[in-house]
Amino acid sequence: MPDRTYKVTQIVGTSSTSFEDAIAGAVKRAAKTLHGLAWFEVAEFRGAIGKNGKVEEWQVKLDVAFRLD
Repeated sequence: MPDRTYKVTQIVGTSSTSFEDAIAGAVKRAAKTLHGLAWFEVAEFRGAIGKNGKVEEWQVKLDVAFRLD
């Protein structure tokens, strides 16, 4: 197996429904501009609370890695 080198960049995904949807949406969007995506790591979970005291938005900070050519 050849040696590989990766670049890691940080992105934030959001969703009005769940952390899982925030992750999936962020990875899907990153795949449109970052080629050779290999893995992700969740760096942080957080959310926004609305005036009614309910969660309005789930937010997740991800480290995503892609292979360098």
